[in-house]
Amino acid sequence: MGILFLSGKCNPVNKKKEGIIHMGSHLINETSPYLLQHASNPVDWYPWCSEAFERARKEDKPVFLSIGYSTCHWCHVMAHESFENAVTAGILNDSFIAIKVDREERPDIDNVYMSVCQAFTGSGGWPMSIFMTWDKKPFFAGTYFPPYPRYGMPGFNSLLNTVNEQWKSNRDSLLKSAGQVVLQLKRQEQGSKNPGYTGEGDKLYNRAFNIFAGTFDSVAGGFGTAPKFPSAHNILFLILYAKQNNSKKAFEMASKTLMQMRRGGIFDHIGYGFSRYSTDQYFLVPHFEKMLYDNAMLIIAYLAAYSFEDNFPDKEIFLDTAIKTADYILREMVSPGGGFYSAQDADSEGMEGKFYTWSFDEIIEVLGHGKGEEFARIFDITSGGNFEGTNIPNLLKSGVINNNFNEEIKKLYNYRKKRTKLHLDDKHLVSWNAMMIAAFAMLYRVSGEKKYLEAALKADIFIKENLCSGKGLYTSCRNGKYSGRGFLNDYAFYAAALIEIYNSTLDKSYLDKAEHFCNEAVNRFADNENGGYFLSEPLDNELFINPKETYDGAMPGGNSAMSYNLARLYNLTQKGIYKGLAEKQFSFMETKAQDYPAGYSMFLIAKMLYENPPVHITVVIEKNKKPGDIDIMEDMPFLADIQVIKEDGEHFLLNNKTTYYVCKNHACLPPSNKADICI
Repeated sequence: MGILFLSGKCNPVNKKKEGIIHMGSHLINETSPYLLQHASNPVDWYPWCSEAFERARKEDKPVFLSIGYSTCHWCHVMAHESFENAVTAGILNDSFIAIKVDREERPDIDNVYMSVCQAFTGSGGWPMSIFMTWDKKPFFAGTYFPPYPRYGMPGFNSLLNTVNEQWKSNRDSLLKSAGQVVLQLKRQEQGSKNPGYTGEGDKLYNRAFNIFAGTFDSVAGGFGTAPKFPSAHNILFLILYAKQNNSKKAFEMASKTLMQMRRGGIFDHIGYGFSRYSTDQYFLVPHFEKMLYDNAMLIIAYLAAYSFEDNFPDKEIFLDTAIKTADYILREMVSPGGGFYSAQDADSEGMEGKFYTWSFDEIIEVLGHGKGEEFARIFDITSGGNFEGTNIPNLLKSGVINNNFNEEIKKLYNYRKKRTKLHLDDKHLVSWNAMMIAAFAMLYRVSGEKKYLEAALKADIFIKENLCSGKGLYTSCRNGKYSGRGFLNDYAFYAAALIEIYNSTLDKSYLDKAEHFCNEAVNRFADNENGGYFLSEPLDNELFINPKETYDGAMPGGNSAMSYNLARLYNLTQKGIYKGLAEKQFSFMETKAQDYPAGYSMFLIAKMLYENPPVHITVVIEKNKKPGDIDIMEDMPFLADIQVIKEDGEHFLLNNKTTYYVCKNHACLPPSNKADICI
């Protein structure tokens, strides 16, 4: 405990400049780059805090809640069109209390009101626009609204005036609507009672596989139609399903998607790393923002594809893609203290994608005619362009991933850095940092390159020094300021990261830390009556529901991550407490996953690893040696549960040398002095 919500403090200071009152300075002391982007708006923005809601109550005004994040393109559009407009600001300031929330710092608020938005409109997204009462009950919701009627949507000013009129003349109807929405969401959140752990995972696995097979795009990779998201956890499920079920179809779906993304414009062929998603079927035109969590999960997915399939002819491309993505992170997304930044924007100079697109003439100017024309042919650069008159470098037409343009790419990269700039969201989120730590630890195990392990260890030190408080965690920090108490995702993903550091170092202190933060998550967030884990600590929850994230969205949900941790910790430690917790969590998640198991990939991965554990290796070392004295990692499989011990009553040295005791496929093999033989 002992962590204060620093973001809950409001700092109202109006500044006058040339006769204009800039009201947004309530945000001036916030940590979020997104909130700070709006600090000079003429809108009288508040952060989420008690003062804002108390003012709404006293002045009898509805609350307008706007949720977004700093690298969101349509958030920028609505800001420029409406929140920077004096007329719109006047309506908001006169008739509403306006609150800004960064969805990445407050996933609890985002989760609850995203459910509200979906209940009202059938869909969701950012910016999210919520109208609600002073006691936080919503009565209308949407996403982006244009300043004037278009796209089949009302103009924002007209909407504001209508809501204000309804608030004054038809409030009973609005409050009734708010009450119905709240009641509906509470009922959904309560759900049904758990039937108990059944162990019948095959049905869920096979149903999820069939759903993916039914929506797989065999021509362009991915699933469904545009837009296409990377959803690396879905790809990981298919890779593990292929491994455990000898399914060529499952691996084909995963590998086709990974190869198509590497060829497409969703991968940055000049600076490396992946954009948020593809706006088209072919992975050509991305939504250009780059998110830390996407790149972390994709590194893991490419490593899994490389490690689990020996017969794929182009498997080296999987490792190459993981390395290039990691090198992008090391080059552009690491702070001086070793923590990882959150995201890079889609926009530069007010234009989406300008930073990433090229004209044919630019390529020739930088590379010269000979190499430039050759590069343009391979990377689909033409005078007419492949995107709004300009070009997104891609390999979809040529298919030539293994090319010899390393020097040319360096020249283009250096030129691009000077040409224009991107906004960097430089806050540090525990959950996203943890995902990248796990990815780097895994990459070290596969590549043998120590710089990746060093980066993971340095980022872990950053979390320890900047984002830990006693036994607990903060959610994020920026420039020495903390945003508030950690959520389930922070504990769950950090525990998973520590497990991967342990697997890469065999230093038991990391396994002990993983147990600590997993246990803290259980103590802080568990719903002991109904199963599962709340997103917020129950005593701290200030919303009308405390959600349990079970469905995997852009990244795995916190309950899926806890399923994974409990399964892995049981496999690693064989402690009965984790067996009991894992099976209780599985019974909760099985109930949630029944309707659409393909939306619960990370949970299904955890369940597969529990029911069909990876190779378990007990390494017995000589009395005068420590785990770090013996380089055994190069002999280990990508996914294994490893213990390093001295001789005990059950495990002895063979020939007085390091000895491997291996158990796999629910059977144990004779001890051996050679890991490569016994594995």
